[in-house]
Amino acid sequence: MSSGVQHVRLRRPDSGEQKPPPTRHTGILQDKLRRTQRRPWSPSFSFALRVILLMRVAGAMYSNIDDCDEVYNFWEPLHFLDKGYGFQTWEVSPQYAIRSWAYVLLHLLPARLAAFLFGDDKRVAFFAVRISLAVISSITEVTLYRTIHEKINERVGRYFFFMLLFSAGMWNASAAFLPSSFAMYAVTLAFAYAFSPSSLADNRRTLAATALFATAGVVGWPFAVAIASPFVFEELFVLSADRVLPDQRIAWFVSRWKRLLIACLVSALIFVPVIAVDSIAYGRLSIVPWNIVRYNIFGGTERGPDLYGTSPWHFYVANLFLNFNILLPFALLALPALAITYRFDRQRLGFYTPSIDQSSPYTVLTIRLAPFYLWLGILTLQPHKEERFMFPAYPLLCFNAAVTVYLVRGWQEVIFIKLTNSPYRASRSSIFRNFTSAVIINASIISICRIIAMRKYYNAPLVLVYDFQYEELPRVLNVTGYLPEYPPNLSEEDRPRIDLSPIKNFNLTLCLGKEWYRFPGHYLIPDGIRVEFVKSDFSGLLPRHFEEDSKPENAMALTWWIRPESRIIPTDLNDLNREELTHYVPIQNCDYLVDLDFPKHSSSSPYEPRYLLDESTWQRVFCSPFLDASHSRLLTRILWMPGSAWQDQNEFGEYCLLRNKKTMARKEALSPHRSTRQGLS
Repeated sequence: MSSGVQHVRLRRPDSGEQKPPPTRHTGILQDKLRRTQRRPWSPSFSFALRVILLMRVAGAMYSNIDDCDEVYNFWEPLHFLDKGYGFQTWEVSPQYAIRSWAYVLLHLLPARLAAFLFGDDKRVAFFAVRISLAVISSITEVTLYRTIHEKINERVGRYFFFMLLFSAGMWNASAAFLPSSFAMYAVTLAFAYAFSPSSLADNRRTLAATALFATAGVVGWPFAVAIASPFVFEELFVLSADRVLPDQRIAWFVSRWKRLLIACLVSALIFVPVIAVDSIAYGRLSIVPWNIVRYNIFGGTERGPDLYGTSPWHFYVANLFLNFNILLPFALLALPALAITYRFDRQRLGFYTPSIDQSSPYTVLTIRLAPFYLWLGILTLQPHKEERFMFPAYPLLCFNAAVTVYLVRGWQEVIFIKLTNSPYRASRSSIFRNFTSAVIINASIISICRIIAMRKYYNAPLVLVYDFQYEELPRVLNVTGYLPEYPPNLSEEDRPRIDLSPIKNFNLTLCLGKEWYRFPGHYLIPDGIRVEFVKSDFSGLLPRHFEEDSKPENAMALTWWIRPESRIIPTDLNDLNREELTHYVPIQNCDYLVDLDFPKHSSSSPYEPRYLLDESTWQRVFCSPFLDASHSRLLTRILWMPGSAWQDQNEFGEYCLLRNKKTMARKEALSPHRSTRQGLS
C-alpha cells in the first residue's frame, strides 16, 4: 500500500513534497537501517515448504490424540464409512445431525488410497490421513508466510515462519482430524489473501478470501466465520490501497459493498454440495452448520455445550502459554506496541503522512492484528472451553507476536541512535539481531521441550495399541497354531508379514473402563476385535456402535450412499448427556482390558477397582509409563528436560493392557488349529 504512494510521489517532484528516503521493502512496515544494502535472508516458498513439511509430517506420525471428540466424532465415522463399523455419538444421529458427513467424506480418499497402495492395513490408512492433513497445513502456512513477507515486512515474515515451525500448538493442531483444524487451514489461506491491501482493482483478493472464510465456516466450523469480521470491515469501510477523494466516496462505497455482496453470494454455493451430502447421509434435510449454531447458542437451559464442562476465564491464556510460551505475551502486546510505535517511531509505518484521500498504514496494520484479539475475546466469554477451539487463531497468534518482536526491535534502534547519535553505528550493531534471535530461539527450545514432554508423558495409549497389534495378537495366533512354523535360521526381517485375519475366529473383546476417553479409535485396532465399554464412575453418555448391515426405514430414494445405516435414528442416544446403561457390557465378557493405575496414589471404587491387583483374573500383557500430573511438579510436568534431577520431580502410573486369564485360556484351548508349539508363547 505504502509503496504505491511513494511511486506516485516520485513521479510528481513538482508537488513540492520531499522525496522519501530509499526503502528496500514495499510492505506496511519499513526498515530504517541498511535500507540500501542487501536484503535480509528469508526462506523462499519452496525451501520454507520443505522445512515445515518435515516438521508437520513428524507431528502427524508422533503427536498424540489429545481430544476424544476427534476420535468418536470423526475418526470413528470415517472408519464406519471405510470398514462398515465403529462407534456412533449422538452428534452423528440423524435426529441431531451436528457433525458433517461431507467433512468426514473428504478424508476417505487418502485412507482408501493408502489401502490400495500399501495393502489393507488400517494403521497405514490412519497415518495416511494424518499426513495428508499435515501437507495441507504446511501449504497454507507457507502461503501466509510469503504474503506477510511481501505485504507486511520481510523480517516479520521470517520471524513468523520460525515461530510457526517449532510451535507446540501447531504440532498438535496441524494433523488433527477436527473441523477446527480444517477451519485453521481455510482461515490461514484466507488471510494469505486478506493481508494484501484491499483495492477495487483487485477483485481476486475479495472473492478468494470470502470463499475461504465461507469454506472454513460451512465445511469446518461455523463459528470460524467470526474471525473474518476485520476483513469485512476493511472491505466495506477502509480505503486501504484505494485513493478516493471525499466527493467520490459514495460511488466508492457502493462499488465496495456490491463487490463483497457478490463474493458472498458466490461463496454461498459451498452450501450446496455440503447440504446435499449431509442430507443424503442422514436421510433427511440436514443443514449441519445451522444445527451446530442452534444447539450451542439456542439450545436453552437444559441443552448446550455447558453440559460437557465449563472453565474459568483464564483457561485459554494458560493453554496458549503452554503451546506458545513466551510468544503469547508478545502476541497480546501487538496493538499496544503498534500504538507506541505510532507515537515514537512513526517512520516505521511509512515515510509519508497520509492525506485525506488514503488510509493510514497504522489503520491497515491494526486491522491485520485485530482477528487474534477478536477470536480470543469471543472464546473467553464462552463458559465451555476446549483447546481445539483456539486452533483457527494459532497462525494469527504467531503473526501478532512476530509484529511485536519487530516493533520492539525498532524501539531499540531508535534508542540506540538517540544515545549514540550515529545511524551508521546502529546499522553495524548486533544488539537488535541478538534480541530477535534470543526470542525466537528460546521460544523454539521451550516448544520442543513441550513437544517431547507430551510424547514421553502421554503417548502410552498409542504405544499400547501398537503392542496389542504387533505382539499380543501374533502371540495368540502362534500358540493356537494359526501361524506357520518358520525355519529356525530365518531372520525376523525375512519372515512374511503376519496375517491377523484369523483372529476373528476367537471373537475377542477389548474393553475400556475409565480410560474410554483415551481410546485412539478402531483404525488402530485390527479387524476382528470387538471394542466395548465397561461401567466406570463416569455417568455421562458414551457412544454406541453404528448399526451394521441394516436397512433403515427412513432411507431416501437415493441408495448409492456408501453406508445407508447412517440414516437410522438410534433410540439410545440423547443430547442431554444422560447415561445409557445399554452401552456397557459385563466385565466378565472382556478378553482384554485397558486400565490406568497409579500405584503411589491409588484410588478405587466399586466401578473402578484396581484391576492390576486382581492377579487371579487379569494378567499384564503390556504396561507403559503415564504421567501422574496431579502429583508432579508444575514445571517438570509441562516441559521435558534431560537428567534424573528433573525427571525425579514427576510421578508416573502404569497404562496397561490386561489379559483375562480365564476367557483367553478357554478360547485358546478350544482353537481347532491349536499346535503343540505352546512353548513359543
